Amino acid sequence: MTDVHSSETRSYNMSRIRSKNTKPELLVRKFLFKNGFRFRLNVKSLPGTPDIVLNKHNTIIFIHGCFWHGHSHCKYFVMPGTRMEWWLAKIGQNINRDNECIERLKEMNWKVIVIWECELKQDFREMTLSNLIKLLNPSSYLTII
Repeated sequence: MTDVHSSETRSYNMSRIRSKNTKPELLVRKFLFKNGFRFRLNVKSLPGTPDIVLNKHNTIIFIHGCFWHGHSHCKYFVMPGTRMEWWLAKIGQNINRDNECIERLKEMNWKVIVIWECELKQDFREMTLSNLIKLLNPSSYLTII
């Protein structure tokens, strides 16, 4: 199967894909800020340059795109029909790098949360964000008897 775009058009399309300030990231950031959480963005001194760092909660949040980070069993992760070997290698490297960064962060005693792009789609957004609050404030949801 050949590409439906010329190499110049494909190159332009790929150059427009952002790595920071994506729609899923903005959704999570606005939600956190609205709920009183303060955070830092894209901290380069930490492994993997986390999307959101909540120092007070010792927590890191990665917002992963389903395609770029190889979300298995997700309908939004569809392998391209052209250059399949290259894409398999590329996405495989991304997955390995993600896992290594998460392990290094855990060794540094950070709590790591990964939110997938598909979990922020309209049907799942409310549940995902409420679960995020529970993960960040587990003590507020405990019942003391």
